[in-house]
Amino acid sequence: MTKIRRPSRTARALLPAAVAVVLVSGCAQAEEAPAAAAQTGPTATVTPPPSTGPAPSGTASGGAGPTAGTLLVSDFGSDTVTFVDPERGATGSVKAGTAPYGMALGKDGRAWVATAEGVAVVDTTARKRLALVPYRTDTGPATTGEYRGGGMGIALSPDGKRVYVGVNVPGGEGALEVIDTASLEVVEVVGVGRRPFDVDVSRDGSAVYATNHDSFDVTVVDTDSLDVRRVEVAPYGTEGGLGSWLKPHYTAVRPSDGKLLLPFEGERLAVVDPASGRVEIESMTANTHQHGAAVTPDGTLFAVGTGPIDPSEDRGPSLTVRSPEGVERVYPLDGPHEDVAVSKDGRTAYVTGGFTRDGYWDGLSVVDLASGEVKRLAAGSRPLGVVVL
Repeated sequence: MTKIRRPSRTARALLPAAVAVVLVSGCAQAEEAPAAAAQTGPTATVTPPPSTGPAPSGTASGGAGPTAGTLLVSDFGSDTVTFVDPERGATGSVKAGTAPYGMALGKDGRAWVATAEGVAVVDTTARKRLALVPYRTDTGPATTGEYRGGGMGIALSPDGKRVYVGVNVPGGEGALEVIDTASLEVVEVVGVGRRPFDVDVSRDGSAVYATNHDSFDVTVVDTDSLDVRRVEVAPYGTEGGLGSWLKPHYTAVRPSDGKLLLPFEGERLAVVDPASGRVEIESMTANTHQHGAAVTPDGTLFAVGTGPIDPSEDRGPSLTVRSPEGVERVYPLDGPHEDVAVSKDGRTAYVTGGFTRDGYWDGLSVVDLASGEVKRLAAGSRPLGVVVL
């Protein structure tokens, strides 16, 4: 187990109000982050230009489908998903449902969008909503904001026959709902932990993983038997409970061995064996509160840093790119961000500016991974989820 730079941050799990306001208000400034010991290139510090205004809204008309490389983002601040040309910005929006969160893209071009009302099915070629599948779980009225009820993380089975969506129940335990993609109906409901931020599926489709923010754990669900196991993932402990900042957010499934990668605070990477429940900790270098995570087929991990918990000790927003060998390059970003997707050629990362807390902005950052250049695109309304079409 790798030695960690700071042995504990539990004393900071519950923040004084004055410190908490800094993160909540999004006032943290981007800084140049330290390089990993074996880093092969410099960390680029870029000051992006200000956003030029909101992206176009409304329902997109028909016409030619999106070209390869077009992005789709979920507009958490509205009820739409927005198509984004990574060079020109937004090209149109389609109504999905109140406060859309996570998205999953099928090989058939359908996007499955977790909203407060249900799971929207969007034809990305025709640019229209095909259906809205209501939840079986009672989440109360459809509302907006960070703690709204309804779908959060979402994933597709490898064969495309099932959609798995984590449903937040305000004030209670969450649920994993299973949707049959042919009948567009919820066919199973399984109890998971509190606020299932992210949902992922094993490479062979035999297990689903719900990452539960407010219960410090991952629920492992056997897709055949629907048996569940909880694996605590709390490298800083669980002190502070619901008031703690040091909780899991997003998970990436490592292609080489199926282990789960959960970044924490730009300091610790929890590597979880979902079969045994064993959790190992590796060190990270960005030193910033982390949310979104993604992994490319070669095992490179991308982790989004939203900004400092404590500005006197922590660094600003960033994107960490971590090689399979553990070498990191940290790209500073301007302002909080939430999630990340990577271009098909692996040269560009797209980081959404929506953020689940205050301090968000209506756009995304486009990061050239070779040069470190970062440009900002106005796109959507508080975009959270992002997929590459």
